[in-house]
Amino acid sequence: MTARPQLPDRTPRAKGVPTALDGLLVVDFTRVVAGPACTQTLADFGAEVIKIENPDGGDDTRSYEHADLAGESAAFVSLNRNKRGIALDLAKPEACDIARELIARADVVVENFSAGVMKKYGLDYASVGPTNPRLVYCSISAYGRQGPFASRPGFDPITQAESGFMSLNGFPDGPPVRTGPPAVDMMTGMSACNAILLALFARDRLGRGQHVEVALFDVALAMTQFYGMAYLMTGTNPSRQGNSPNGSPSVGVYAASDAPFYIACANDRLYRRLVIEVLGRPDLASGEFADRRSRTANKEKLRAILTGIFAQDPRENWVAKMKSANIPVGYLRTVAEAFNSPEVRERHRVSQIPHPAAGSVPNIEPPIRLGLTPLADPMAAPLLGEHTKDVLRKTLGYDEARIAALAEAGVFGKMPKMTEVAR
Repeated sequence: MTARPQLPDRTPRAKGVPTALDGLLVVDFTRVVAGPACTQTLADFGAEVIKIENPDGGDDTRSYEHADLAGESAAFVSLNRNKRGIALDLAKPEACDIARELIARADVVVENFSAGVMKKYGLDYASVGPTNPRLVYCSISAYGRQGPFASRPGFDPITQAESGFMSLNGFPDGPPVRTGPPAVDMMTGMSACNAILLALFARDRLGRGQHVEVALFDVALAMTQFYGMAYLMTGTNPSRQGNSPNGSPSVGVYAASDAPFYIACANDRLYRRLVIEVLGRPDLASGEFADRRSRTANKEKLRAILTGIFAQDPRENWVAKMKSANIPVGYLRTVAEAFNSPEVRERHRVSQIPHPAAGSVPNIEPPIRLGLTPLADPMAAPLLGEHTKDVLRKTLGYDEARIAALAEAGVFGKMPKMTEVAR
């Protein structure tokens, strides 16, 4: 059995230093990937995020199969850090009342239910906006909340396929390939976070909040970037290029005598440095290989030459020579190799944080750093309904008798005793 990697404890932030989003209250109705990725970023920078889940199983990612510790899945743990979790059965009117009370106090609401679900419970923007005019309400969906496609269900790989994004991934002689990690979901989460922060900035000037929307399909289409723009400019449909843009022989994966590596000599200056300073082959910098267009026209011939040269020496030798010549080069790593690399460890990208059931869980640091308002100290993703009593008591001011009556009415589903889910 493979051993779990040993991780350091996370160093606490300096005492008394504020976070960027101190005092911001976010009510989070999201699940799966895009929505939780958005709200996790808000939570990482100090927002109080209250995650509302169905007590019957909660967020779908709780049961994802990648891995788990003490019953908590890798997917859920990776997307729900720093949130307080409560369980509400929205089929109960009392649960909807609780949700509306939270929204009335909130700065932000984020939801990614199927079309019509929030309206069904009286929790859509049209219903709750008038009672909280400063509310920023973010809806995340596959194809938008308006128009003929609003009711279509859709997930990351569907929008990768339909937007043309998937057609750009893979090799020319193979089928289109979806990205391994859910790239569209993650980019949609980032876009939704940006939309919320823009709306909060506008609120400071306009004095009121607004409804913002982000759709997976729109994000996937935008992710075609200059390939999509090139089609609009020329009418030529772009094709898959594998690991090298436009088949460039000086960009891509090569095999040394023992292991693969990736080089990125995308311009003439870097290419000349590669063939003259590293390879000692000035003849490859002239004639049919003199400039980028010439190299592309003769790409198969040049690639064969480079392949033969690189196969003669171990990877570490090539990487050392290229780094000395300041040429962009990198190891082609597995996930295990990447997470044990000096770049990850020296930059303190991973750690472990306490967890009430597992003892500790791994933590992958957010990729954003702010000098004056650093990240909040990370708190592990909540157990299902873990903070229900705490939120009702502290945020809404409910007394123990009222909470007990709600529990008896099934508002929190078949949850453990309330004393067991408070933290």
